[in-house]
Amino acid sequence: MRIGFVVNDVMTEKEGYTTTRLACAAVNQGHEVFLFGVGDLAYDPDENIRARTRSVAQKKYKSHGGFLKDLQGPKSIKQRITVDDLDVLMLRNVPSDDYLNRPWAASAATEFGRVAMRHGVIVVNDPNGLSKASTKMYFQLFPEEVRPRTLITRDRDEIKAFAMEEGRCVLKPLQGSGGASVFLVQKGDLPNLNQMIDAVSRDGFVICQEYLAAAEEGDMRLFVMNGRPLQVKGKYAAFRRLRSGGGDMRSNIHAGGKLGPAEVSEQDLMIAEIVRPKLVQDGMFLVGLDIVGDKLMEINVFSPGGLGSAQKFTKINFNRYVIGALDRKVRYMQFYGRNFDNVEMNTL
Repeated sequence: MRIGFVVNDVMTEKEGYTTTRLACAAVNQGHEVFLFGVGDLAYDPDENIRARTRSVAQKKYKSHGGFLKDLQGPKSIKQRITVDDLDVLMLRNVPSDDYLNRPWAASAATEFGRVAMRHGVIVVNDPNGLSKASTKMYFQLFPEEVRPRTLITRDRDEIKAFAMEEGRCVLKPLQGSGGASVFLVQKGDLPNLNQMIDAVSRDGFVICQEYLAAAEEGDMRLFVMNGRPLQVKGKYAAFRRLRSGGGDMRSNIHAGGKLGPAEVSEQDLMIAEIVRPKLVQDGMFLVGLDIVGDKLMEINVFSPGGLGSAQKFTKINFNRYVIGALDRKVRYMQFYGRNFDNVEMNTL
């Protein structure tokens, strides 16, 4: 299998990133692997998509660090490839990371990926589905049974009225990730609400969301692959993110949260089952569900991370099984002469 991974920038990838782990697993399984940044893509006059890529010469790696060192260092193999000749193109860039400083890059991977599909490249997750999910508004398209009560607006008075009605609520930007500009508003904070609104609305719409008391205990990330919770040897690809304390409500790891093992309940599986039809409809191959109590806080369809964290507590290398699932899709496409709908191929 020839597989390409699109990231924001190859040189900013890190050892613990899920993309690094997936690429290393693919190399170790004997596949031909290419990594390239969004800015490395090009549409040539002959109507092919091409990319300036990096790959490695070694066939086996004992550590992700060794793989990344070879990929980013002088030993890397640099070449310009025809993306249309790949079997799989995995879109692992995070558009929100480019939203402010490189706005041209935010949608580039999905746009180039959409063109690459013409020649039978399996593009995961599906570019058209990802385009629908370009902001957190996508979350509102899922059944209300699994979502917190939500207001999305730029109107200051509407935000204040929602905060008063809820007593406690969360403010966050419609664009963005990683816990940036996220505020917990409590009754005593109402005099400072204007400053919070200014901070969040600086870059667009404000999401005002019902505060879930279960968030005090953090949240759980559950991975869904091919429309189903990813399970290997009876263990789910999941982990808990615990709040760091000190009044910080964020459980994001790079916002100071801590990791813990996850126990996936029947209620969690029911949430995954409720959202499954739309994930399948939109061609979402690999997704991270962030669950708090009996609700979803977020659905991560762009480069969901944390497979290494799930492995830490389950001792299962889920990366191998993700690559294995992609390899099966490639074989399906070979049977059908690379002539199969990309959305359906994403979740077969």
